[in-house]
Amino acid sequence: MIATNKMAGVVAAVVYKNGEKLQSVTIETAGHWTALEHHVVWIGLCNPSPQLLETVKNQFGLHALAVQDAEEAHQFPKLVQYGDSLFIVARTAQLHDERVAFGETHIFVGRGYVITVRHGASISYSSVRERCEDDPKRLSEGEDYILYSILAFIVENYFPVLKIIHEEVEAIEDEVLSGSNSRKRIERLHALRRDLLRLRNSITPMITVCDRLERTEVIAISNTMRPHYRDVTDHVRHIEESIKTMREVLEFTHEANVMNAQMEQTYITRRLAAWAAILAVPTAIAGIYGMNFEYMPEIRWQYGYFIVLITIIVICILLYSNFKRKGWI
Repeated sequence: MIATNKMAGVVAAVVYKNGEKLQSVTIETAGHWTALEHHVVWIGLCNPSPQLLETVKNQFGLHALAVQDAEEAHQFPKLVQYGDSLFIVARTAQLHDERVAFGETHIFVGRGYVITVRHGASISYSSVRERCEDDPKRLSEGEDYILYSILAFIVENYFPVLKIIHEEVEAIEDEVLSGSNSRKRIERLHALRRDLLRLRNSITPMITVCDRLERTEVIAISNTMRPHYRDVTDHVRHIEESIKTMREVLEFTHEANVMNAQMEQTYITRRLAAWAAILAVPTAIAGIYGMNFEYMPEIRWQYGYFIVLITIIVICILLYSNFKRKGWI
């Protein structure tokens, strides 16, 4: 008879034997399967209650501090050894309304069991389970292969996020270099810089996690599995390098935007100065002849008005031509 889980927070709880799915199990009875040779229990939890985590803790003998961390769901990526078991924290990332939403996956790994606890923004691991079940030979590696598959899936899901961000970074760079300085675009530039910083802080510690998994002797990771963890580490380094590159591009784009703004301000200042100089000529001359002095002989000239007017026009034209030649207008 196959047991079923109806408890809130339990996504799946299945026992495998030599890579073949044996049956679904309840949380309350899952613990005894780990004592059987070649058996592995794989449990998936999503936003579990403290009561559910307490039940899991009692079934598998999990360390109280690890369970407490899994409840809080505000942890940085890390790997902690508790006796003959490991507690791993990995950060997940998804795009939501043009912003990066972060989640957490806490993984308990020990002899004969793998337990994942998901919080926040995270894609379901059902596809990972299906892929593993489709390859019983690899799944027969037990908790080694399951852990690798989960970590690889988490890291792989960073790439679509980075691809979309990379495309947007290039678009912003092109717009800024073309002279566009829209306020909305600049605000988006700063938002991307913050998101990339958070992405870097989420993915960089995974290098240490994967490196320790590759070399740890707490869980007898088979020699055939070690290169796979090394492969995950390589992917994490690639992501880290991509984030670094995009941050440098955004930094350059930001500096270019500041320079464009300064050049625009300088150009506007020059235009205002040029027009002010041109307008100063008629203003000055009109001011002189508006003072109503009694002895101003040229006022009595027959063509005095036309001479002054022509003089103003000629000086203004000369000034305009000079400023135009210098690019101030």
